[in-house]
Order: sequence, then structure tokens, then C-alpha cells
Amino acid sequence: MDSAALSVGAVSSSFFCNSRNPKFSYVSSNPKPASPPIVRCSHSENPHLNSWYPLKPISRTAFSCAAVTSHHPNTSGSGNLTAATSARAKLQLLIQEFQSLTEPLDRVKRLLHYAELLRPLGDPLKSNDSRVPGCTAQVWLHVELDGDNKLRFLADSDSEITKGFCACLVWVLDGATPEEVLAVKTEDLAALSVVGLNRKAGGYSSSRANTWHNVLMSMQKRTKALVAEREGQPRGEPFPSLIVSAEGIEAKGSYAEAQDSFLSFAYIKMEFSRKNCQSKTSEVGFGTLPAKTDISDAVEFEFLEEKKIGVVAHFYMDPEVQGVLTAAQKVWPHIHISDSLVMADSAVKMAKAGCKFITVLGVDFMSENVRAILDQAGFPEVGVYRMSDERIGCSLADAAASPAYMDYLAAAAASVSSPSLHVVYINTSLETKAYTHEVVPTITCTSSNVVQTILQAFSEIPDLNVWYGPDTYMGANIMELFRQMTAMTDEEIAEIHPKHNRNTLKSLIPRLHYFQDGTCIVHHLFGHEVVGKINEMYCDAFLTAHFEVPGEMFSLAMEAKRRGMGVVGSTQNILDFIKERLQEALDRNVDDHLQFVLGTESGMVTSIVAAVRKLLGSVKSHDGAKVSVEIVFPVSSESITTTPCSSSGDTGDFLKLPVIPGVASGEGCSLHGGCASCPYMKMNSLGSLLKVCRSLPHDKENLSAYEAGRFSLQTPNGNLIADVGCEPILHMRHFQATKRLPEKLIQQILRTNS
Repeated sequence: MDSAALSVGAVSSSFFCNSRNPKFSYVSSNPKPASPPIVRCSHSENPHLNSWYPLKPISRTAFSCAAVTSHHPNTSGSGNLTAATSARAKLQLLIQEFQSLTEPLDRVKRLLHYAELLRPLGDPLKSNDSRVPGCTAQVWLHVELDGDNKLRFLADSDSEITKGFCACLVWVLDGATPEEVLAVKTEDLAALSVVGLNRKAGGYSSSRANTWHNVLMSMQKRTKALVAEREGQPRGEPFPSLIVSAEGIEAKGSYAEAQDSFLSFAYIKMEFSRKNCQSKTSEVGFGTLPAKTDISDAVEFEFLEEKKIGVVAHFYMDPEVQGVLTAAQKVWPHIHISDSLVMADSAVKMAKAGCKFITVLGVDFMSENVRAILDQAGFPEVGVYRMSDERIGCSLADAAASPAYMDYLAAAAASVSSPSLHVVYINTSLETKAYTHEVVPTITCTSSNVVQTILQAFSEIPDLNVWYGPDTYMGANIMELFRQMTAMTDEEIAEIHPKHNRNTLKSLIPRLHYFQDGTCIVHHLFGHEVVGKINEMYCDAFLTAHFEVPGEMFSLAMEAKRRGMGVVGSTQNILDFIKERLQEALDRNVDDHLQFVLGTESGMVTSIVAAVRKLLGSVKSHDGAKVSVEIVFPVSSESITTTPCSSSGDTGDFLKLPVIPGVASGEGCSLHGGCASCPYMKMNSLGSLLKVCRSLPHDKENLSAYEAGRFSLQTPNGNLIADVGCEPILHMRHFQATKRLPEKLIQQILRTNS
């Protein structure tokens, strides 16, 4: 560009003139001009007239602007905007400008005008490290802290709309102090939303509209890092992580390295020396179980097919267990790893396919559910076996079995003024489901369907009271979610549930109750320390959170969800979210690095890695784009324990490594993040699985303690626990199939109230 004058059509475009001291002179005119006025900017080669000049020389052009523009309804008179103007004042001016544009198309045009005023970022600064995560288009951000302790921002994008977003944020925050940059909240940008981008058919996607928020989060993260560097403050140690790419898996941190060693079972054979625990690897085909050298030959899973044994396992199994099971799926398809609800469904499918036995790797209520559902499906002859001769407990199931929980429901039973429904989390025992169903009509739920279950119940039964339990965090999170929904429009609420609006939500909140003393010991770990570190180091990453996490983590993930960067839900929801974001990145076919914070039990990593590798493997190598996925564990490197080498020849010991992640061999959690590993789930071992499978079918008498037997006990009303306990599960099955409460449950609710 030469020194000629540059004319750009824009209303109040002087907001984006790049002079150190742009002057505003507002001249009163007719309310709305027929066409945008002209802003003339004269080009200058003086580097001191740049909006900022970097500490390192960068070739760039500079502008000094003087503009006379027509005012809009929110700006009148005259004013003088100087370099000392605060970021907050600039933001308010920007909000006034956008609020004056009532038509979505006008806002889009304004963004396109501002995109023209954003000078391009040089190619050397367009790297993967400078990329802003979560944007549909490619966005690059460069941040420096100058000698006056002011932040200097450069941004660019390959999309004109997105470039307009960047221009707005750079204008507001360039030259601001770190305190000013960090003081801006994502909700402050709500008034700047370009509604037409994500609400009109054929418009731009919501993820593009979320650029406001994603760029802001990256600005703030990099601001914190620069301030810490200047003040000589050591940055906190990052959480351990696994980076998965088409080339393989890279582990960062000792916890991740231990996880990775188990994940490798799906691809290599580990051979351990009994004497010194040193290992060596050799390539083998799928289906070979790791074995110690000089102890036994490699163990094949072919006997599962011979004996017709199906295996259902929960996502939270240790990677060592899941890695071997994933490999075994290649030779025997009736092995399934999922969340607790799908485990029972898979068991029924296996029974229909001819399996005579089902082994369950999970906690006791899961094997109970499998047993009960198989009986209801007409397969009472299929044996169900758990993985320990001891009780495999669950902190949530224990909370629901406590006297305090029955006292909580007694209050519901005593309320005869209005009907009541008990919504109980699936992670409870069959006895709990049976006992509570006879006190208050009960339906089970999962973390993926609990919100819809409660909303549907309120829509079908006037004046209903809902009593949720036993997970306190989930109950509080549901309540907070409904409160947040009251700030949405009726149209937005109807997209979540067609029978609700702001008025119905406000009326149901006082009638929703939740138990105050039940937590999952794993998700309880995602508290203050974890949230603080995520805010500091991972605020621009994708955040995933199980519905059972504490409120701080829930709020953080919900905020990320609103800008397309997070998910809150079940383990399956988390897995699906990661797969969807990865598929979007692959479809864009540009180099990218996706970072996900895993806000649930660390055992989920095996299924995540398997799904990611499958998607990456589907992309031809010659396509050129390199996409990687980083799974971040909110866990301290201190949260690992060591185990001595064992000289025992028992098959249960042959997989021991010198380093074991989580609490598998002892309490190793720390306040830096906790181990996010369930000690109950880790009672399921490959040694136990082999013992059970080898004993079937002829040596069943030695497995009596492992068998998930039927409940022959009766409820206080004289009914079989097995029959009554299954009914809340079947009510949920009906709801999942029809999206309505079953008529039988509605009659139970109304009859109890009459």
C-alpha cells in the first residue's frame, strides 16, 4: 500500500483506526443514514503511529485516522478517545455500536468492514502454537507485553467474518493493562452477539459466533503466562497428558507414561522378567494376552469363544484391563466396554447371540443390573459373574443405602398435598431401587438422560414434586442448569424441551429437591485445586466434565459448553464430544492440535484413545493435514504409587509394573488434582477374569462368591426385591423409547397421592 488515502465504508468505523490517539468528532445528523458514511484513513510510515509496535521488529503498515461519522442512537455529541481510554470504555462503545444495528445482516456487514481494517499477520507468526482453539476457521493470535506493562495483540484469520471478530477484540484490548484484559468476562460480550450468524436458517454456525469468547480466552491465557514470566513466577507443572496422532502416542508426565504402557497392550506384547521386572517388546497379532517370560506361554482368548463367555466392562477399568480386552475383541466380538446402562443391554445381546455366561467388570450394582435385566429379557439360565469374592462397593450406592437417604424420601412420602416422583441415579443397588420404589414411585436415570427425565415428568404431571438422589453434586448441577435456562428465550428452551418455557422453569425449580449427602469419591476430586489450575493453564482447551463433578468444575465446563468448547454429561457424552470435535478438525483438513481436559475417571482414556486412533486411521496419509489430540488428566504426577516386583507365579500378578497409576496399589492422591481413579473399579483384575473364565463351566462350585445371584429377599411390603427393583429400570427403558413416562408410573404417582 502506498501513501494514498484509504476509504472504507463503515458507520463509526473510527473505532478501529490505528492511530495512537484517534480523535472522534461526532456530528449530529439524521437518525439512520441511507448508506454508511465514509471513513478516510491516511497512511503513515511512522512506527509510533501504529496501534502498537512489537518488541521484535515486524514489518507492518501504520495508519493515523481522523474521522467524521454519522452518530447512531447511542452516540451523540463529540468526544475524544485517547490511548488512555480504558478497555472497559472501549468495550462499552463497541456494545453501543452493535446495539444500534438491529438487523443481523447489518452486523455481519459491519464485521466484514472491520475485517478490512485488521492488518494481516505475517506468515512467521502463523504457527500451530499461535492458533486459537475451538474456532471453525483458522485463527492466529500473537501477544506481547511491552515495556510499559501493556499488552499488545495481533490477530488474523482465514475467514473474513472471524477476522472481523478479531478486529473488535484487538481494538478493545490492545494497549490495555493485564488487569484490564483479565477483567473482561465472556458474558460481557453477550451484547455483541451477531444473532443472524447462528439463529437463521442457512446462517453461520454457532461455533463461528463463539469466536468472541474463544479468542478472549486465548488472550487471557497468554496474558497470564507473560505476566508470570516477567515477574519471574514459576508456572505450575502441567497436568499429565497423552498426545495421540497418526504416528502413535506420546506420553507427557509419569502418570501418562504409566497409562501409555498399558494402552500399548493393544498393539504389542509385553514380556516381563520375573527376576528384575525389566521388560522388552515384540510385535504380535491382536488377541495375544501379555505373559511373563519363563512363567507361561502367551494366553489366548480363544477359550472365551469355546465356552461362550461374554465380557461387559465399564469405561473406568484400568488401561491395563481395557487394553487387553480391546485386543481380545479382534478374536471374540462379545466383549464390550461402555457406561453402566449399556453394559446390561450388551449382556442381553450376547445372550441372544448364544453366550452362556456373562462376566461383569464393574462394581456390584452393575452385575446386579445385568442379572436383573437378563432375567427380565427371558435369559435366567445365563450365568452372571463378578470379578471378586469380596464386595465391590460404590460411594454413591452406599449413600443411597443409608438411613439418611430413607429419611430424605420419608419427607416426600409425607407430602400428600402434591404428587411426588423419585428419580434415582442408576448407580445404586437393586435393593435401594426396590425399597425406595415402595416408598415413593421411582424411575431410574443416567447422567445422559436425567435432565430430560425431570423436565418430562414436570410437563406431564401438574404440581409434581421431584426428589432426586443420591448424587449431591449432580442434583446441585441440575438445579443450577435450570436456573441458567430461565435466562434463555422461550424458543431456546423449547429446543431443549418443547413443553417448557421460562415460566414453567421458574415454577418447577422450587419443586425440585435433591439429596444433600451423597458424592462419588472420584468426581469429588474435581474441586477447587483442579479448577484453579484449569483456569490458569487450560482455559482455552476443550473441557469435559461428568455430571457428577462439584459445582466449580460444572460451572467451568458449562461456560465452555456455551462457547462450543465443552461438554457436561455422561461418559458416553464425553466420548462422543471428543469424536465429534476430532471429525470436524479432520473435515477441515488443516494441521490442528486439539486439547481436551478429561473431567472424569481416568480409565476413560482407553476408549478415547481407541476412538481417536480409529478416526485418525481413517484419514489417508497423503492428505497432508496433521491432526493430533491431547488428553489432559487433571491429576498430579505425585498421584502414582510404586509396587515391588513379585516372584509369585499366580496369573493375577503377571501384569504388575514398577509404576501403577492412581489408587490401584494404594492411596496416592494429592491436592494438586487427585488421582481421579476409582479404587472399587480397580478391584476388577485380569487375574480374576482368567480365574472365573477358566473355572467355567465345570468348576462353578469354586465361584459361588463370584456369582451375581438373584435376590430371594422380600421388600417390607412382601414383594421380591428382584421384581420391584427392576421396575424403576423398566420405567426408564420406556421413557428412553417413547420420550414419555409410562402410564403405569403415572398411575402409581397419582394413586400414592390420592
